[in-house]
Amino acid sequence: MIKRKISSASINNSKKQKVSTSVQSSLSSFVKSQPRNQTITSETLLDKIKDENKELLSLEFKTMNSEWLKVLSEVIQKPSFIELKKYLQREKDNNKKIFPPEPEIYSWSRFTPPSSVKVVIIGQDPYHDVGQAHGLCFSVPHGVPPPPSLINIYKALKNDIPSFQIPKHGNLINWTKAGVLLLNTSLTVRAHEAASHSGKGWEKFTDAVIQYLNDRKNGLVFMLWGNHAIKKGKNINKTKHLVLQTVHPSPLSAHRGFFECSHWSKANAYLKSHGKQEIEWDCLTESD
Repeated sequence: MIKRKISSASINNSKKQKVSTSVQSSLSSFVKSQPRNQTITSETLLDKIKDENKELLSLEFKTMNSEWLKVLSEVIQKPSFIELKKYLQREKDNNKKIFPPEPEIYSWSRFTPPSSVKVVIIGQDPYHDVGQAHGLCFSVPHGVPPPPSLINIYKALKNDIPSFQIPKHGNLINWTKAGVLLLNTSLTVRAHEAASHSGKGWEKFTDAVIQYLNDRKNGLVFMLWGNHAIKKGKNINKTKHLVLQTVHPSPLSAHRGFFECSHWSKANAYLKSHGKQEIEWDCLTESD
C-alpha cells in the first residue's frame, strides 16, 4: 500500500475552506429563513460575518441601504468580493485617489431600494474627474456642469416629452427617489483613469443586482444605452420586463438614433399598462 504525505499546510487550507463555506452557508441560510417583510438590521447581519472580514465590509454595512444589504448579503461574503475589497484597500494604501468618495459609492442603493425600483438605467463606470462622481450613473452633484452625455440625455428627453424642462444642473437624485435606479457596472474608478477599476470584481456584484431585479420583480423597465449596457443586460427576461435599447448618449454615438429613441415616454406607457405610477421625468427642475 502506498502512503501519501499530506502537508499540514494542505490540511489547514482544507479546514479554512470548510470554515469559509460553513460561514457563507450560515449567513445565507439565516437571511433566507427570515420573513420577507421582516426588517433585518445591518448589525444583525454583521454579527454573522467572519471577524477577519468585518473591517473590509464595514463600508457596505455602514452605507448600503438595508433592503439591498439583505438582498446582497450572500454576494458580499463571496471570495471574489472580498478580493475586490482587498484590492481597493491596496489602492488606498498606495495613495491612489478613488471616485466617488467612499460614503457615496452605494448612494444608488440608498435612494432607490429594491421595493421602489421601476426603471433601471445602466452606466459603465463613474466619472473620473474631481467632484463629478457621486454614486449615480450619468449624474453629477450640484455645482458641477452636466457632462456631454447627460446634456444629450436632456435633449433626447425634451424631444420625447416636449413639456420637459431642461434643468440648469446635472443632479439626477430626484429621478432615483421616483424609482429610477441609476447603476454603474463598476462602482469605483481611479482618478483621471477611465475604466481603471473595470475587471476587478465590481461586475459580478452589479450582475447580482440586475439578476435579483430580473428574477424577483415584474414589470420593470431597463434602459440599455450602448453596447456595454446592452451586453450587461443580455439575460434580462423580456417577457417579464420591458427592455429598451439604443446607442450610447455620448457625442460620439448619440447622433445614430439616441435623440429619437423616446425611451422615457415608452417607459411611462409600459408602467401605466402594468398598473404602476408613471415617472415624473420633469421633477429635476425642483432642485434648480
